[in-house]
Amino acid sequence: MSRWPRMTSGSRTTAPLASLLMALLIAGSALPALAQPAEQPSITSQQDGQRTIDEYRVNGKLYAIRIVPASGKPYFLYDDNGDGDFTRIEAPSVAVPAWVGQE
Repeated sequence: MSRWPRMTSGSRTTAPLASLLMALLIAGSALPALAQPAEQPSITSQQDGQRTIDEYRVNGKLYAIRIVPASGKPYFLYDDNGDGDFTRIEAPSVAVPAWVGQE
């Protein structure tokens, strides 16, 4: 019958365990930085009798326009690559595209 080796405080296994624990602590401290949301857009609204128009900008760059008609479903006009060509998207929200972060 074999026996497990007895672990003592001077055992060779404590060094790798300590290294693993330190790596986990370092990695865990970086998680809040990863969890931070991307830059929040500034939204300006205009309203008339027919609709509400919300313009979404980051770094002064217009990337989305949300149209809320007096009757009907809201929709976005969205520029996904920065060429000024807006595409209609029927969704509850749109992501900030990567190109708005470029200076």
